[in-house]
Amino acid sequence: MSALGLTTIRDSPFAEGMADITPVSPKTPWHLWVVGGLSLLWNAVGAMDFTLSETRNAAYLKGLTPEQLEYFSSFPAWAVAAWGIATWGSVVGSALLLCRRGLAYHLFLASFLGMVLTMVYNYILTNGLKAMGGGVGSLIFSAVIVVIGVLLLVYSRAMRRRGVLR
Repeated sequence: MSALGLTTIRDSPFAEGMADITPVSPKTPWHLWVVGGLSLLWNAVGAMDFTLSETRNAAYLKGLTPEQLEYFSSFPAWAVAAWGIATWGSVVGSALLLCRRGLAYHLFLASFLGMVLTMVYNYILTNGLKAMGGGVGSLIFSAVIVVIGVLLLVYSRAMRRRGVLR
């Protein structure tokens, strides 16, 4: 190229007609950082609860009655797997949201499905509400968890459709 007196391809007389094929991604909206950061913190608490419960951390479980401990110990493998997918899937989904990756949507979807299976086990197949000594407050908290899960799913889908998530 230097033999022609050109230092780059852009100096070429043909460069004007050449299309710039560099993909342009939309600017990251400020709310992605807020939603991603808050969801990571929220979901990390759920993952901590799952991990400390499943590893039978004595300090964490010391406030539970023997009946409640027995209830946790009686979970079938599929219910434990669903709970793990629900909690850790949302943590990874939140991290991927902050990394602007479209895979975040799929992790939030898997997390939501795990959440539904966990709640089916806790509230339909067993009497988890009674076993844990919960009442209306426990149901409201479960509803909040579901609403947040749905909102993260919808939000990640919207960001993916807008091209914010790659």
